[in-house]
Amino acid sequence: MMRSKIFLSIFFSVFLFVSSQAQDEVTFKAKDGLTVYATEYIVNKDKPYILLFHQAGYSKGEYREIAPKLLKLGYNCLAVDLRSGGDVNFVPNETASEARKLNFLTSYLDAKQDIEAAIDYICNKSNQPVILFGSSYSASLVLLIGKTNEHVKAIIAFSPGEYLKPDVNMALAVEHTKKPVFAACSQREFVYVDEMLKGISPSYKTIFKPQDSPGTHGAKALWSSCKASNEYWLALYLFFKKLK
Repeated sequence: MMRSKIFLSIFFSVFLFVSSQAQDEVTFKAKDGLTVYATEYIVNKDKPYILLFHQAGYSKGEYREIAPKLLKLGYNCLAVDLRSGGDVNFVPNETASEARKLNFLTSYLDAKQDIEAAIDYICNKSNQPVILFGSSYSASLVLLIGKTNEHVKAIIAFSPGEYLKPDVNMALAVEHTKKPVFAACSQREFVYVDEMLKGISPSYKTIFKPQDSPGTHGAKALWSSCKASNEYWLALYLFFKKLK
């Protein structure tokens, strides 16, 4: 126990130290012509990318605290405003705002093309495969897209669920995924997430729930305001370590 506490102390004092990095506001077009807005965090232009997608009612601001910490792992990040969302952490969702103004469809499944556009945008500037990182409904979307997209190396899904019914049955859609998957959830969500992902071989998936507190829904589990954030961060770090 003492050794574990010492390791955690060293890990968080080194890994979670945040330094300033280049940050740019960028746009690209979805297949239906909607402009998608995103924030690009660059640690080194030659490094691979993690693509970050928010939960329902949120914006790329969900990753305002998270993205700079992911840079310490040696990845660039692209935090994307999806058309289904709102404002969070004082960061407006520009894609959702434009979609409403121009009468684009804004269902969860309509946001799938925003994620695909983000993959294309990064692949046009980087020849390295990407990691998809989703939260709540977008966690389901990245599992759906990442299974077959040749540009996707691995999938991180915080609180995925059957949010796409009746159009998509996630349990069936993700069966036999053969890419590394890290799924995180709260204690209360674990039974449902475990059941949904049962069709993925244990050799490809890691399902994490916190032990010391109930945890929370979506990527905000990584916010410092979440009591279990240290547990989530350590589990995520270990997953990235295996990807190297």
